[in-house]
Amino acid sequence: MLSQLLPISLGLLCAFAIAGAGRCSGFEKDRSFYPTVLIVIASYYLLFAAMANEAIIAESLGLALFSGIALVGAFIAPWLVGAGIILHSVFDLIHAQIINNPGVPTWWPAFCAAVDVLLGLWVIYISTGSRPRTGAE
Repeated sequence: MLSQLLPISLGLLCAFAIAGAGRCSGFEKDRSFYPTVLIVIASYYLLFAAMANEAIIAESLGLALFSGIALVGAFIAPWLVGAGIILHSVFDLIHAQIINNPGVPTWWPAFCAAVDVLLGLWVIYISTGSRPRTGAE
C-alpha cells in the first residue's frame, strides 16, 4: 500500500489542478469541459493498448462506454458526467482483472482512480447546484 501512496497523492493533486484550472479559466462554465475531460481520461487505456499493440478492441469498448456517458451527461444530465468519472475509478481498480493490457503502467490505476474520485465528486457538486448561494449571485 505504501508503494501506492505517491501515485494516489499525485492523482489528488492532479484533480485539484484540473478543477482549479477549469474554475480559474472559466472553462468549467462550458457544458463540454468536463465531458471532454471524461473522454480524455478514458482514452488513456486505449493509448496504453496501442503502445503495447494488445487489447485495442477491449479498450475501444471501454472508451466508447465512457464517451457515451460523457455525451449523455453533456446534453441531458450534467451530474452524470461526475458519476461517469467516479465510475471510471471503479474501472481503474478492476481493469487488470477484466482486460489484459500490458501497456498500462503499474502505478496508473492508483493515480487515475485518485484523480477520478476527487474530480467526479467535484463535477457532481458543481452540476447539482448544491453550492451555497451568496447575495451577489
